[in-house]
Amino acid sequence: MYTGLLHTHSILRWIMLLLLIMTVFRSYNGWKSKRSFTSGDKKLTLFTLIFSHVQLLIGFLLYMVSPLVQAAMADMGAAMKDRMLRFWAVEHIAVMIIAILIITIGNALSKRAVNDTIRFKKIFIFFLTGLLLILISIPWPFMATGAGRSWF
Repeated sequence: MYTGLLHTHSILRWIMLLLLIMTVFRSYNGWKSKRSFTSGDKKLTLFTLIFSHVQLLIGFLLYMVSPLVQAAMADMGAAMKDRMLRFWAVEHIAVMIIAILIITIGNALSKRAVNDTIRFKKIFIFFLTGLLLILISIPWPFMATGAGRSWF
């Protein structure tokens, strides 16, 4: 179960990142060009929101069955002194929850915007902030927390 969840979480990461990048670029373009918010913009924003929530749910499941998290929970005091265990038990999940929360808030606030320019601006700012938080908290293979992990 753990391996399947890990692979699913890793593959969906790329879809979510692609959707987030597309949403950020499209919202920036819409904001600066003052164009109308189309049904395509609405669908892209919605799919990005859905994929981010699905990714978070899979991450929660993975968190519950992860041997690294279980090792950290066995002795949290020692885990806080171990960079790797602390990352997996606390930092990764906390930053990801905050990022998805920011994306969700941005989506909700954009719906209340009085015009399309403000809607695009809110989506851009909140989704970009979420994207940056996600990027810094992904255990990339070139980082110590992602050592030994593949790109997929």
